[in-house]
Amino acid sequence: MSLLSKKALVLLLAAATGLGALNAQAATATSSDAPAQKVSMLGGKFTFNLPKGFSANPLPASPDGASGTLYSNATTKTVVIAAENTLPKGISVKDNDGEFLDGTVADFDSAQHKSLPDYNKLSEKSLTQKTGLGLRQVDGTATQGGGMTLTTTLMAASGTRMAVIQVISRPGDMAAHETLIKQIVSGK
Repeated sequence: MSLLSKKALVLLLAAATGLGALNAQAATATSSDAPAQKVSMLGGKFTFNLPKGFSANPLPASPDGASGTLYSNATTKTVVIAAENTLPKGISVKDNDGEFLDGTVADFDSAQHKSLPDYNKLSEKSLTQKTGLGLRQVDGTATQGGGMTLTTTLMAASGTRMAVIQVISRPGDMAAHETLIKQIVSGK
């Protein structure tokens, strides 16, 4: 595992750390009347809109500078975590840096298997947005917060910043989960 991938993995794990509190926040949020949320990451290179019903809750900043927001929809029991971090000093990546993204996905997959005993990777995709920004998408299932969940993790990097978006849904709501992922990836 390269030093760069290890540092990138820190951001991924920071985003995943919030998973323990997700069910509690999703259950207590009053999100049915929440307006649509516009999310902008990587200096505006990665933007998308979440549909009505998602409430935004800022995540505490980590000591290494990672920051993010947890969006929860109590009605659908769906959670979206959007987190960003600065890459280690002196490291800069292209908008579609395949080597960096592939290494990050490999490290993420390994960490998921270690931290979630029943983690099952369903698929992995390499995507490029119209803007040229490269994304990696990893879909999986695992028991989290007391029940089985369906997760999609999107990873992107540009310059000295990295972004991670994790969408967590109930497995019985696959169609709505896939629709939300398409909306995020398309930037709409």
